[in-house]
Amino acid sequence: MNKENQLIQTLAVDIGGSGVKIMILDARGNPLTERSRLKTPQPPKPEAIIEAIVNLAEKQPDYQRVAVGFPGVVQQGITKTAVNLDRDWIGFDLAKTLSQRLGKPVQVANDADIQGFGAIEGRGVELVITLGTGFGSALFINGKLVPNLEMGHHPFRKGETYEEQLGRAALEKEGKKKWNNRLEKAIANLEHLFNYDTLYIGGGEAKNIEFKLPDNAKIVPNVAGLLGGIALWNQ
Repeated sequence: MNKENQLIQTLAVDIGGSGVKIMILDARGNPLTERSRLKTPQPPKPEAIIEAIVNLAEKQPDYQRVAVGFPGVVQQGITKTAVNLDRDWIGFDLAKTLSQRLGKPVQVANDADIQGFGAIEGRGVELVITLGTGFGSALFINGKLVPNLEMGHHPFRKGETYEEQLGRAALEKEGKKKWNNRLEKAIANLEHLFNYDTLYIGGGEAKNIEFKLPDNAKIVPNVAGLLGGIALWNQ
């Protein structure tokens, strides 16, 4: 890495169903600031969330580029799905719009993909799931991302998807015991499906896990959803 690139700083943004978080990273992806957070505006429309990002960014030191994690399918900076936000996000050019507001180049990817980049070791088959407002997922093979997995919206059990059974709404409705039982079954199911070497579990609700995880599974800190943003500029 040359001296010029060493000076580049990245504003990492994590858009979630309950919170919008940001942090400044150095060129190697190390945090230079503490994480800042605002509650996700309601209704969670594009204009309101972009305004929240701009407000948070104004309080940060200088940066040269932006990496954004978004809870849905993203293709070339355009958000294609937004199950836990607002339908106005479907077909919205987030990269272009945010770049215009901040005056910096912007890269956007699925939030679970970014969390994975911040957590994986880059060896073998690695699966990442995030437990938050919804259920995010990302699959990596020798460090390479398999795009647009969106496992959360696949059938899981009793005619419902992983997200319907394991999202925050299900946790609040059914309680920790039933939610944990479901999650334990989901992990067993996913291991048979993907034959992964390692499972990484992140997201705000990972703190509610009460059973012993398999030896090849580990909980990763939620800040990985910001730290992995540097990978969008290193691809």
